[in-house]
Amino acid sequence: MTAEDLLATCWTTAGEADPAGNDQRSPLGLRERAEAASAAGFTGFGLLHADLVEAEREYGLAGIRSIFEDNGLVHVELEALAGWWTDGPRRAASDAVRRDLLEAAEALGAHHIKIHGDVDDGPLHLDVWAEEFAALATQADAVGARVGIEFLPWSNVKTVHDGLRLVEAAGHAAGGVIIDVWHTERAHTPPAELADVPGSRIVGVELNDADSEVVGSLYEDTVRRRRLCGEGSFDLPGIIAALRTAGWSGPWGVEILSDTHRALPVREAAEAAYRTAAALLK
Repeated sequence: MTAEDLLATCWTTAGEADPAGNDQRSPLGLRERAEAASAAGFTGFGLLHADLVEAEREYGLAGIRSIFEDNGLVHVELEALAGWWTDGPRRAASDAVRRDLLEAAEALGAHHIKIHGDVDDGPLHLDVWAEEFAALATQADAVGARVGIEFLPWSNVKTVHDGLRLVEAAGHAAGGVIIDVWHTERAHTPPAELADVPGSRIVGVELNDADSEVVGSLYEDTVRRRRLCGEGSFDLPGIIAALRTAGWSGPWGVEILSDTHRALPVREAAEAAYRTAAALLK
């Protein structure tokens, strides 16, 4: 249906995992998820840290790589690192996750590691954050990966412009932004503005859709009510055209989080996510 590569982000194949809970692990095994993604047509796969730990315990990193290779999943995304700007016990916990993600990125040949800002919307001290971001980008670069910050409208990195400000201040070529269209739409960023994002700073893109009206909090809306591409209110053709103008050619991530999607059998969920996104990329 499309010559462009699509990546199933971690939630798209996670089944009835709870993104809002303390335990976010998928109840499905990695092999089942990878096979479902591959059968649908995806050539990329996203893995949450909690699921990475479980899969590594069962298969080892070499075994995970073999599963991906057996299923033609050549684009690997790892997520997500929080607290990378902090100190004390919170930083120690963040650094433990960082070590896991960097080790896995090297072993799996991951394209990038996803991070985010302070979801409690604390102050962003640009000089400190830029220094920490540059250090993280240096570490990612050393294992052959990039690091991308995903801006979230309820965090202290709310828009693509906020993300770019941090990335440019850090000044490392391995650093960039993850552009999730849900977040650009909910942050009221016009699609045309995405055409001006430097292509070298786009680390990843995530496609999805939603109704025009937010129900509940932004966080609740994003984890419970996303829609398949083309089934909501977003101007996805305009967004895709703008991102292509910026220089992005894939892999295009597909991130579907909703109560409806989670309840589907994983092969059906993956097929629907692929089919609806691919139809827009023809």
